[in-house]
Amino acid sequence: MRKKYEGNARVKRSILQALRKEFETLEMKIGEKVCDYFSRVMSVANKMRVHGERMVDVTIVEKILRSLTDKFNYIVCSIEESKDIDQLSIDELQSSLIVHEQKFHKHDGEEQALKITHEDRSGGRGRGRGSYKGRGRGRGR
Repeated sequence: MRKKYEGNARVKRSILQALRKEFETLEMKIGEKVCDYFSRVMSVANKMRVHGERMVDVTIVEKILRSLTDKFNYIVCSIEESKDIDQLSIDELQSSLIVHEQKFHKHDGEEQALKITHEDRSGGRGRGRGSYKGRGRGRGR
């Protein structure tokens, strides 16, 4: 019985080590949605808990703040300055980041609309003097 338990403990420790490495190396992918990234992080964290790791919310919150893409840098700084990270829940962090993510998408949509409007207005007209082919002030012609 003792040998069986020691074997199980080794397997459990090995699995936990692999999960710790996976947790440490997790990073948000460019273009990945906040909800999808949180799902990946929580999946690994929950597996670690099942295998006996004591995972507190602050560890997960800090991991997420460290591993977001660069477009979230100013938001991360703002959250770190304005909130007590030890008291910040995972759900609060996710909600805050989703709000900012929606603002990014809204802003990107507005830029795209402005770009299209600008292109539509200038698309049919010639550019500069080189496109005018009529008679007039030509040099030496």
